[in-house]
Amino acid sequence: MRDGSKLDCTVYFEVDAMARRGEVLREHILDTAKTAFLEDGFERTSMDAIAARAETSKRSLYAHFPTKDALFQAVVERTRALFGERMRTPAEYAEQPVDAVARYCGRLVQLLRWSSVGRMLRLGIAEADRLPELAAGLYDVVFGTTSRELAAYLVDGWGQTSETAGPMADELIGLVVHPRLPRLLFGLDRPVDARPDEASLATDVDLDEIGRLVRLVLPAPTTA
Repeated sequence: MRDGSKLDCTVYFEVDAMARRGEVLREHILDTAKTAFLEDGFERTSMDAIAARAETSKRSLYAHFPTKDALFQAVVERTRALFGERMRTPAEYAEQPVDAVARYCGRLVQLLRWSSVGRMLRLGIAEADRLPELAAGLYDVVFGTTSRELAAYLVDGWGQTSETAGPMADELIGLVVHPRLPRLLFGLDRPVDARPDEASLATDVDLDEIGRLVRLVLPAPTTA
């Protein structure tokens, strides 16, 4: 007869291993679904096609995501987390407030040049009428989260109030991405296929120009 403690330990590790395998499969499905949605659009992408591309069974797919809408929402949330990791927070870019904000906004411009981000934004635009909540989620991934992080920094690192920081952040981001984003969306500028490396930020983006916009929109910081 097996010792009870050893049996409990064995069951625990077996359950833990199954959970880890399940999480790996879930993330694989999300990555596969994101690629499919970006390439073919939401409407033309079926759950059958996603299961085939992910090389998993429909049963496993539906066990994780009961509907295509639920899968798409999970893709949005995963994309939000990944985009947030790549953007980080303004305070992580520099100690001096103007440089920190300029580099943070520059990183946004750098990521907007990435073809994966451009396809995601086009997908949100294409689905805005039929799936407004999911389209709004894609918009929030790039612009909402970025604006909130910038506004929080303007309160903590710039001395602004919560009432003034939000509009200032929105105005600055709008100036920084225009006309760059429309040119990318309409195909006037060519996106980059490789994920932009933050190490090449100063080469990829005109940080001096963005710094001028920062000084134009924002008053002198009152805190260091």
